[in-house]
Amino acid sequence: MAPISAPSSTAQKLYSMARNDLLQVRVLLKNGHAQASVGSGFLVGTSDLVVTNFHVVSEIAREPDTYTGEYIDTLGQRGAVELLAVDVLHDLAIVRINRHGDGFLNVPEPGLELKQGQYLYSLGNPLDLGFAISEGAYNGVITRGFSDQLMFTGPINAGMSGGPNVTDSGQVAGVNVAKRLDGELVSFLVPIRFVQDLLKKVATLSTTPPHDFNAVVGEQLLQHQALMIDKLLETPLTLKTLGPYQVPVRESDQVRCWGHSTDKAENPYTVDQIQCAMESAIYVSDQLQTGQVSMRHQLMRSTSLGPLRFSQLASNSFKNESFGTSKDQRLTGPECTEHFVNNETLSMRAVLCVRAYRKFAGLYDFSLLIASTDQNLLDLQSRLNARGVSYENGLRISRIFLNAIGRGVKP
Repeated sequence: MAPISAPSSTAQKLYSMARNDLLQVRVLLKNGHAQASVGSGFLVGTSDLVVTNFHVVSEIAREPDTYTGEYIDTLGQRGAVELLAVDVLHDLAIVRINRHGDGFLNVPEPGLELKQGQYLYSLGNPLDLGFAISEGAYNGVITRGFSDQLMFTGPINAGMSGGPNVTDSGQVAGVNVAKRLDGELVSFLVPIRFVQDLLKKVATLSTTPPHDFNAVVGEQLLQHQALMIDKLLETPLTLKTLGPYQVPVRESDQVRCWGHSTDKAENPYTVDQIQCAMESAIYVSDQLQTGQVSMRHQLMRSTSLGPLRFSQLASNSFKNESFGTSKDQRLTGPECTEHFVNNETLSMRAVLCVRAYRKFAGLYDFSLLIASTDQNLLDLQSRLNARGVSYENGLRISRIFLNAIGRGVKP
């Protein structure tokens, strides 16, 4: 076995200077004090304010009567945490504790100008094994979501979320937030400018923080969905040809589309599919990620099944679509309407289902399912999902999607 390489002298120096300002942030069940989740955080300057991720403390924000929080520092000392502010869009939170920082980990004002390939260092408590530092490199700004993230080519393991990522001079460049499970050393940081914004809000607080933050989270989600839908619809949807039909998609920095086909000679029918989805969603809880739009188009056709068997196949495909249940603790059961509709070029069967968020007033999930009705051995089924949108924006994007589907223009 090859020997493990020793940490660089820079990493050793940074960890030594930052260790007194590093914390493990734990969420505990009030009943029994069992650990529910764990992450990292860091003290800002010489203050008693700690920066961490929202997803680390989300249970305290949403269910304060059930969960509480504590910190543990590198010396094993512990104490309570008080949640002061959250930024669910950028996955940030500020908590207050009963001790102050040594002043090493300062949030720079203004932010840093990083260069591609510049060495960065992430600190935290990976896998609840102990405090650690990992070395990597800055590799640009990722703009595929509606919120910028920094790409860090270095390891960020579970438990390091919320910890600081610093330059070789100790300036905080960002906050550890996530990694790609399908890649090697592809990790992401929240840019420091969003931390600056949240700290400024904390500095202007004139009232006691709310008992729970559901209303705050709901308002932030409402603001985000307005920007999201406006951005998605600022230009007309792109039309792609699928058999004799034209179907709407959105391809942008935020949305990616993929195609797939089962076209093989031995198959009694074929399925061609286009799927488009936003590559990011907003974390609210382990069971709820929202603020996302996806589109799917599926064309089935056959020359060997016959009209009756093909009709049954298409009907079963339509009926097997799921829209959720009333047993869901996050959203109400789906309220659905079904109609046969026509736009300028196509007659369709359409089902629109709407679900309301139980804890976030004014937010809904919309699902629109459409099937063509103009061919015997050809079936187009399209589905739009808009998660975490206002009722008005849900109807708005559903109408645009419905009206954009049609027969292709004959040459």
